[in-house]
Amino acid sequence: MVSLMTVLVVLAGCGQEIEEPLNWEVESFEYMNQEEEMVSLEDLKGNVWMADFVFTSCETVCPPMTYNMTKLNEALEEEGVENVQFVSFSVDPEVDTPEKMREFMSGYDLANADWNFLSGYSQEEIETFAQESFKALVRKPDEGTQVDHGTYFYLVDQEGKIMKAYSGFQNVPIDDIVNDIKILQKS
Repeated sequence: MVSLMTVLVVLAGCGQEIEEPLNWEVESFEYMNQEEEMVSLEDLKGNVWMADFVFTSCETVCPPMTYNMTKLNEALEEEGVENVQFVSFSVDPEVDTPEKMREFMSGYDLANADWNFLSGYSQEEIETFAQESFKALVRKPDEGTQVDHGTYFYLVDQEGKIMKAYSGFQNVPIDDIVNDIKILQKS
């Protein structure tokens, strides 16, 4: 009887899946990173990746979000989870040059991870892309330097589907994200 229970427990663990996956398709893109290299959806396919929307001159949520992404990377390293890419889409592309993105990134330990900070598109393009692919608000008001944007982290699978969205600003569920990444990497 004990051996039957052991087999059932092992089998139950093998069939883990992401709970209530979003299954949103990321539309094809090709944008420039901080090193002035083009990065496309096709380049990311085959890997699990985390995405967010930030900008370098953000005075509110972006620094804590980027710090939280750094903490997520540290948790992944502690768990021995490899081959996770990080992608930040600039919501202020006309200001965020490769130089400004590199300067912003240098303030975070995440800069040593596989992290692409993308720009090189129009404001209208990122607003449409964020809404259509990530169901995320991005809006640059006519006045001021700050951009309105969502504060979620998005887990994207190896095929370019958004599986989950998590709080990226406060109460970030790092353990849940790490577990979901492990599930995706096993599938």
